[in-house]
Amino acid sequence: VLIWSATKGLASACLLHAASEHGIDLERRVTSLWPEYGENGKGDTTLRHVLTHQAGQPALRDPSISIFDHTAVAAQLARQAPYWKPGEAHGYHARTFGFLLDELTRRITGGTTLRTYFRAVFGDPLDLDLWIGTPAHMANNVAEIFAPQVARIRDSEETFYKAFANEESLTRRAFSSPAGLRVASQMNDPKVRQHSLPSLGGIGTAEALALFYETFCSDTIFTPDFIRRVSTTQCSGIDKILQLETAYCIGFMKDPTNENGKSRRIFGPELSAFGQPGSGGSLAFCDPKNQVAFAYVMNQMEPGVFPNEKSLRLVEYFYDKAGVTR
Repeated sequence: VLIWSATKGLASACLLHAASEHGIDLERRVTSLWPEYGENGKGDTTLRHVLTHQAGQPALRDPSISIFDHTAVAAQLARQAPYWKPGEAHGYHARTFGFLLDELTRRITGGTTLRTYFRAVFGDPLDLDLWIGTPAHMANNVAEIFAPQVARIRDSEETFYKAFANEESLTRRAFSSPAGLRVASQMNDPKVRQHSLPSLGGIGTAEALALFYETFCSDTIFTPDFIRRVSTTQCSGIDKILQLETAYCIGFMKDPTNENGKSRRIFGPELSAFGQPGSGGSLAFCDPKNQVAFAYVMNQMEPGVFPNEKSLRLVEYFYDKAGVTR
């Protein structure tokens, strides 16, 4: 099943692993790996800025570039001016996130693409039925995706939908550039399924996605200290793209908090849990404190910016059955 933006968690894990393996600190400037990226006021951008949606690159200034052309997208990201000064705000990089991480992974590893890196480090060793672009022989064995049957909008998400309705808004541009794949049915094309789309094109089973997140609940791949550092909240507040309150740790999303605890609860009860939701209700996260890894995927999409009631009821049920205090 297509996992939509839950793919971003896979992409983040790859860049984090590659950086760790090569002794690269996340405060290092992007230009030390990708010299061309320093144009137009982006020279101080760090890997941490990129991984926490603070890079100011949520959309392309040239909206004609195709989502299937990695080289052209990377070149545009390198030369364009950011939409805000890197590190001064955060905003969900809906489509560009995967391209940034893919290019950085290639630069660190000497050319290994993110899809190949994922299979080498996670997919093959853990025998995961989880792919960033399926092999050709599997492309017809994927569940068909169906768009939401109703356009129900939660009152709490109205600010996003108002911004998205404005074709000139940065919110709209973030979800439409690079260009292409504007409707869910286009994701059912076997050729699209085979393409590497690290922001939104991952395909796999819920079991495999949960097993992937289980690596953050043990020292199988990452050390406990590394996981603690990754899970620390880096930024929170009103998201410049989603127009709602969000919080990000390094490479993943977290639930925002206030003086009473979580102000929105997607990733279960534990404050340190982190993960990544996707369109239609897909959701995956880990809770290292309680040794919990969760994933839900679906082919019948539901409306909403964040996971819907169906997804969240499954999370609650899961924690109840696991005997974890909520």
